[in-house]
Amino acid sequence: MIVSLDTSTLTLSLALLTPSSELVEHRFVGPPKRQSEVLPGEIEAILTAHGKTLRDVTGFVSGLGPGSFTGLRIGLASIKGLAFALKVPAVGASSLAALAHEAGEGEWFSCAVVKKGELYVGRYRGAQLLKPEYSLTVAQLADELKATPGAKMIGPALTDYRAPLAQLGVGDASFAAGPLVPSAVSLAKLVTMPTAYVAQDVFALEPHYLRGSGAEENPKFPPLPGVEPKARLKE
Repeated sequence: MIVSLDTSTLTLSLALLTPSSELVEHRFVGPPKRQSEVLPGEIEAILTAHGKTLRDVTGFVSGLGPGSFTGLRIGLASIKGLAFALKVPAVGASSLAALAHEAGEGEWFSCAVVKKGELYVGRYRGAQLLKPEYSLTVAQLADELKATPGAKMIGPALTDYRAPLAQLGVGDASFAAGPLVPSAVSLAKLVTMPTAYVAQDVFALEPHYLRGSGAEENPKFPPLPGVEPKARLKE
């Protein structure tokens, strides 16, 4: 069995699939429950519901973000630890790509929240990346949406930023109804599961950080001499 999850938002997306990627069950667990508290129990629960245990898991899939720094660390730490203990492979894919994959055909601005006034964006046509994922302000996104007729915004940022974007002149046609949360099912469709466990590959998995965390960017706490503060950022 394959366990797939995304923890890049406040809502956990968790799926159980067969080794041939046929869906067994998909569930969402949202606030006020915290992912750090519910994730281990939810993994056990979805397995138990179908007569399985962790010993039946043949691989793990995780969303790599971008998104919540804390959520991504929780998800990846969990599957790395389980993959190591069970000696099964673990792989990851972009959470923004999972949104676009679920949205289907069309041109998408796949958007997640960085912090107040800023967003992560991936430009996709279907699940094909048109432009490397990046971060920008709400005003900059408004300009890009208005300059791209036919493209629609999807993702968790819709909840917080639809109204501010509308105030900046973005029309209703630029907003999709969803998806609002990256799907663990779509993540599993985007990856190819390795045939064998390789420890180096599992522990090489890192969240897709497009920028430094608040702590890394806090001028009161400069980086240590000789240590690159954004060494874990991916281009």
